[in-house]
Amino acid sequence: MARLLRVALVVLATLLFPPQAFAATAPDEILSDPALEARARALGKELRCLVCQNQSIDDSDADLARDLRRIVRERLVAGESDREVKEFLVARYGDFVLLEPPVRPDTWLLWGGPAAVASLGLVAIGIYLRRRRPVDDGAVPLTEAERRKLARLLDRDGGARS
Repeated sequence: MARLLRVALVVLATLLFPPQAFAATAPDEILSDPALEARARALGKELRCLVCQNQSIDDSDADLARDLRRIVRERLVAGESDREVKEFLVARYGDFVLLEPPVRPDTWLLWGGPAAVASLGLVAIGIYLRRRRPVDDGAVPLTEAERRKLARLLDRDGGARS
């Protein structure tokens, strides 16, 4: 019952206070043109906060993220395209400023590294399983005389139980 109540409270809080209400963009940063503001917010979600490193500049409260949001909005107001704004920031801060770096020869390891490591792990597990020897429990096969004796004992016990 308590768990159900907690879930209901989380759902209610999400409905009353959507996550967008907690965005880091300050009211004085918001552009008066809704189309430009929408572009700025979309760009802000694609750019990394260089201080937080795992947050977009749209979600970060860091001073540098605030400065980057200001730069994005200034360049959009100046008439630059989204691509031009990104190119400016990449020229200034490097590919690290992008939350999703481009795929090109110098980033192949970044993109293919996890798959390569997982593949190597699977190959290692396969090799281990193939080379694994069956457990020797020390059992020695019965001789023919032992088998006959066992068969007689089982026949005799089986007949007594009937």
